[in-house]
Amino acid sequence: MTILYKVHNNLYVNLTNKCPCACTFCLRQTRDHMEDSGVLWLEKEPTVDEVIADFANFNMDDYDEVVFCGFGEPTERLDDVLEVCRFIKDKYNKTIRINTNGLADLIHKKNTAPMFDGLIDIVSISLNTPNKERYLELTRSKFGIESFDAMIKFAENVKHYVKEVVLSTVSTTLTEEEEKECADICKKIGVTYRIRPFED
Repeated sequence: MTILYKVHNNLYVNLTNKCPCACTFCLRQTRDHMEDSGVLWLEKEPTVDEVIADFANFNMDDYDEVVFCGFGEPTERLDDVLEVCRFIKDKYNKTIRINTNGLADLIHKKNTAPMFDGLIDIVSISLNTPNKERYLELTRSKFGIESFDAMIKFAENVKHYVKEVVLSTVSTTLTEEEEKECADICKKIGVTYRIRPFED
């Protein structure tokens, strides 16, 4: 099964297939891999030891970042993510990014932001839309209408513990007015707004 895989100049970590959302646009609904990744559906969740062992199969000098992002929400296994991060920092001292839906606080029923301190360098959160009702329509989050506000609150909290927090939307999916609203949200809470290219 695929635990680590390359995308561009980064090494991605596929730790879980669990996710509290069932996004209408999620790539895993239409494919089982990314580029040359191999199948990202896991036979079972890899242990921390299995993840760490897989790094020996890659020349880490070839990669700019290690990115926690696979066919699931990485913060579903937040403790394990952070344990792997400690290994990466100690052995390779690489920049670490986590791509997340920002719902870690709802998943774990607590403020998770302090856990990221000193281990995660970049948190990239899928904002998707400036509207909480539309957000629920798109993500179909099991946590319901409170999901949007919880995601924004997480972004606001975690910026105190990581160097860079980015909220993103996908180009061509929003109107210019909606993109301006997203930019205003990001400005208000003091994080970066990014419009990323559409992938099919």
